[in-house]
Amino acid sequence: MTSNPRPVPDVVESSSVVPLPTIRAQRPRASNGRFISAVPKDADSTDETDSLPGDRFLDREVSWLQFNERVLQLAADPDVPLLERARFLAIFSSNLDEFFMVRVAGLQRRIATGIATRSASGLEPREVLDEISVGAHELMVRHAHLYRDVVSPALQGEGISLVRWEELPQEEQKRLGEMFRSTVYPVLTPLAVDPAHPFPYISGLSLNLAVILINPQTGHEHFARVKVPPLLPRFIELPGNDLYVTRYVLLEELIAAHLEFLFPGMEVHETYTFRVTRNEDLEVEEDDAENLLTALEKELTRRRFGPPVRLEVEESMDDHVLDLLTRELRVHDSEVYRLPSPLDLTALNTVADLDRTELSYPNFVPATHPALAPVERAAPADILGAMRSSDVLLHHPYDSFSTSVQAFIEQAANDPQVLAIKQTLYRTSGDSPIIDALIDAAASGKQVLAVVEIKARFDEENNITWARKLEHAGVHVVYGMVGLKTHAKLCLVVREEKGALRRYCHVGTGNYNPKTARLYEDLGLLTCDEAIGEDLTRLFNQLSGMAPKSKFKRLLVAPRSVRSGLLSLIEEEAAKGPDGCIRIKINSIVDEAVIDALYRASRAGARVDVWVRGISALRPGVPGLSETMRVRSILGRFLEHSRVFAFGTGKSAKIYIGSADMMHRNLDRRVEALVPITDRDQVKTLGALLDRSMSDEVASWHLDPSGQWHRHHLSAEGAPLTDLHSELIASYGARRRPGRRR
Repeated sequence: MTSNPRPVPDVVESSSVVPLPTIRAQRPRASNGRFISAVPKDADSTDETDSLPGDRFLDREVSWLQFNERVLQLAADPDVPLLERARFLAIFSSNLDEFFMVRVAGLQRRIATGIATRSASGLEPREVLDEISVGAHELMVRHAHLYRDVVSPALQGEGISLVRWEELPQEEQKRLGEMFRSTVYPVLTPLAVDPAHPFPYISGLSLNLAVILINPQTGHEHFARVKVPPLLPRFIELPGNDLYVTRYVLLEELIAAHLEFLFPGMEVHETYTFRVTRNEDLEVEEDDAENLLTALEKELTRRRFGPPVRLEVEESMDDHVLDLLTRELRVHDSEVYRLPSPLDLTALNTVADLDRTELSYPNFVPATHPALAPVERAAPADILGAMRSSDVLLHHPYDSFSTSVQAFIEQAANDPQVLAIKQTLYRTSGDSPIIDALIDAAASGKQVLAVVEIKARFDEENNITWARKLEHAGVHVVYGMVGLKTHAKLCLVVREEKGALRRYCHVGTGNYNPKTARLYEDLGLLTCDEAIGEDLTRLFNQLSGMAPKSKFKRLLVAPRSVRSGLLSLIEEEAAKGPDGCIRIKINSIVDEAVIDALYRASRAGARVDVWVRGISALRPGVPGLSETMRVRSILGRFLEHSRVFAFGTGKSAKIYIGSADMMHRNLDRRVEALVPITDRDQVKTLGALLDRSMSDEVASWHLDPSGQWHRHHLSAEGAPLTDLHSELIASYGARRRPGRRR
């Protein structure tokens, strides 16, 4: 492939973080698009909502780009283990792919259909797209050059290299040529463009070769496209005897070096890589639950043909080739991204998975929660018995998922006294032991209900597959409620004990997925609380039957009571003035009603701390609006995924955990559930976790009033601040109950 990289600013690795310019701060806008002050004109207004400034919300799409920029900063940090930096580069790419497929595509669709409205931040949809285009172009170029100029050379220094085809010895080229002819060549389909062959359809996220051919007999130029097979390894490992030397060659370079096999008699004049991102968000009309599965399967087929929203091309691509692609794909110039090769760095996960412990995070093995550890060496733990003794608060991945939640469901499936198991399933793995346990339970005659959310974005096909597997095994499978996604994480076990029934419950913040449970930080409550069991029974009846007027004693359930319940709790703390305290841990917060309530609480003098992983529309620290508010973010080894809502301090605090983020879709269009934590020691534990996350001793990002994030990971003396994940690994690993084993 040709390569003619454009000059860019040097990226220099130092003892600190590689310097990266940040996404520009979000400038406040009034509803008419003009810039206004963040302080309300009439601070004495008796109408509290009307007196809030019109520019109080940051734009959610720009905030998301800033989140991905924080991921990029981790990839640039030389203090992060090298293979983990490669993984963060891959995560950045994967995140941005989804952002374009869903958020950018959604904006374009709303503009095209004429239903676009001004966002809460005051931006018109076209202005948002312009902001995204500027920010995404900057980030993608920085990302590509960070790999090429910093991470790739560092990997080479450790014996891990991506070798260009022309750099390979002739003997290796010959061996790879044989492999190409036997393994790659048979699955390739060259598609030429001429009067008899229209421009081919380019599937979303596929990597492609644009090939310019010359007919030596006529001298005419022709265009052809070759798709890089996605089912073949992108990084082809070259054989070697040194355990500390790993070399790869890219699949697309192997194909490009052998194009004469695909186009015999033609001269290969130019070769470039390119990649298209398409609108892959789903639009399913749910007339009734019976038709949902069929409608979704049809929509999944249509998804493949969504309009393009981004075109990535190798930066050396000739303008006449790019003109052809943009014309045929109907892509606007602003949607074109010229980048250094290689494109699609999600493939760096292959490198990150290498068994080089000295270049990765230290090995970590989750510990069994002390309350669930077996008493005797050979005896299995009695999960249900432990739950009868007390509530168990789980914190994954520090507390093992397999010896807690998975064991709970497996033991219930095998217990002859268990009569029924009811569970929600949003995302899980196809080979999940959870699925196997539910199938075993149904086979043994238990009543088993699985509320499967087949509309879980980008997991739809997998969910359809194992939903049918459950149905064939005799599990009662329902797809939730029409118009709502079932996002709540719930499991209910009904057991006969001494002539009566006892309900065992799990309410969590994360999916029932043993694989992601090792990487995602989540919380879960195992409890036999009678009121919670009654609430779960009513909620499952609502999901599987007709019970629209169900009322709940302990749970907050969306779309009915999560927003209203949290607003009431926020108002209670606001009424305490400076004695009030609100602490929230969340993935994203954009709901205007919740944000305004937090602003009013801050105006009243209450302490407001928000620990957010991704999007935040809040403006903390604005005089007269949010002076007592702090917003911080922690990214690192684990993906912070739990949601915690704490009101008040000490053991008397009211704390809820659950599945809901503070977004319109969660509060209005999803079934979500929050459960109160009532055990005083558990309340204290969660309160301490929230306080620790906001400590200036802990590495984090701080959000300023203008909407700019600042990384705080070094002390005034230049020493690294505490990494929260490492600290929790150490503290949970040391936690043991005397006389019990893991």
